Formats: sequence, C-alpha cells, structure tokens
Amino acid sequence: MDASGPRGRFRLIRRRLGLLGFGLTATVVVAAVGAPFLSPYDPLAQDIVARLRTPQLFGPPSHPLGTDHLGRDVLSRILHGSSISLAIAASAVALGGTAGVAAGLVAGYFRGSAENLIMRLVEIQLAFPLILLVLAMVAVLGASASNIVLIFALATWPLYATVIRGQVIALMEREFIGAARALGGKDAYVILRHVMPNVVSPLTVVASFEFARLILTEAAIGFLGLGIRPPTPTWGNMLADGRAYIHDAWWLTTFPGLAIALTATGINLIGDTLRDMFDPRLLNIR
Repeated sequence: MDASGPRGRFRLIRRRLGLLGFGLTATVVVAAVGAPFLSPYDPLAQDIVARLRTPQLFGPPSHPLGTDHLGRDVLSRILHGSSISLAIAASAVALGGTAGVAAGLVAGYFRGSAENLIMRLVEIQLAFPLILLVLAMVAVLGASASNIVLIFALATWPLYATVIRGQVIALMEREFIGAARALGGKDAYVILRHVMPNVVSPLTVVASFEFARLILTEAAIGFLGLGIRPPTPTWGNMLADGRAYIHDAWWLTTFPGLAIALTATGINLIGDTLRDMFDPRLLNIR
C-alpha cells in the first residue's frame, strides 16, 4: 500500500499526532524542570494591590496570565504546579508499575495458588472506581505528596498486574520459553532473560496512559479539596480557587484547565503512537 492510500494516510496522520504529543509533553516537562528559572514571580508571593489583574499577553510583561484573588502570578503558579503534578504522576507510575509487574510475573509464570490469590485481590480492587478509591484512601491517610504517590500506586497496580499476567501466560506457550526451561534455565534467569524483554512494549503503553490518567486524578482531588494543601500551587487547587471568580476572572480557571488538557492530550497521543508502533497489526485492521 503506497503512502497515498488510506493506510498510508492513516500512518502519516498517526505519525504527525505522535510528534504533536511528544512536542506538547516535552514543553510541559521543560516548563516543570525549569519552573524556578522561568517563573517571573514567587508563586506564593501575595500582592493584594495587584489582585485579579487581567492577562497582559500583549502589554507590559508584568503578569502575562493575570493574577489571582490574592495577587499571586498565575503563570508562576502554573509552572510550579506542573512540576508537582508531573512528579506525583511519574513517581506513582514507577511505584505502581513495579508492584504490578512483579505481581503479574508471579501470577503468569508460577500460576497455581499464587495466581489465584493475586487475581482475587485484583478483582476486588478493580470493583471500585479509581476516583472513589483514591478519595477514600486520601481521607484516611492524609493529603501529603508522599501519601498521594503511595495512594495512586496502591490504586493502579492491579492494571499492570492484569496486563503483564496475560502477556506472560501467552509467552509461556512459546517455544523459546520451553527450550530455555528444558535446558535447565532457572526461573529467575528465564524471567529476566526471556520474559521481561517481551513485556516491555505493553508495559510502556499502559504506563503512558496511566501517567495521563493520574495527572487528571491528581487535579480532580485537588479541585475537590483533598489534594496537596494550599498555598502550594497545584493545577487542581488553582481550579478550586478560581471557581468562585469564574464569571469575573475567567483566566483563573481557563489557564490551569488548558495546562491539564494539553498535558493529558500530549501523553495520550504518545500512548497511541507507542501502541501502534509496538503492535503493527492494529494498523492493518483499520
């Protein structure tokens, strides 16, 4: 099929969307890492005289995205909020992914009672919606950054475990796994040498989508008042602060909302691209 055919055009569109996703995500990462240097003001500094100033995109660069009800610079708070959101999501993905992968490997490779126990735990936890489970755990453990990371990891490990278990069970039917075991390979060697390299692709795709979902979840609990406590800037509590002024100061909710939407969109586009790269059969079906 040439590039001008339907599949060729589809691949070209997917490639461009993937590049867009990488661009958006890279921009957010640069903003998060460089927040201390890019922020024009201290995100916690209050100036009541300058409260609720409108964005000055084309005027003097004093407050490009305006100020909030306490005179704090919105741009500076968004930049610092990005570092908090990305750090929490990345830490939770790393911790939850590690636990889920370990559980999935044990369940898929050894089967038996270990699999039954792990999958029953997974089924029980998946019976609860993510946001309700997170809210309940935050109410019990508290809303510090470390607690939120731990809660997100505890709430998301079953998805990794389910995906990895399915991949491992499929791999166990492959000839090269049987050959490695027949040649006397120990379980640890077979898992590390032959199983793990073959589950990296689906793991990467799942982790990218979970990363975007956790950013949205962190913003949601912040909006509900159960996230990191003010005055620490996060996108969620910025939305919550701006809710009372939504008719008079639209920028207080618009710009944090755009930051959340663009970040989640960029990461989801990366996930879609990785999925298509790792499973070319999806392109042939469409």
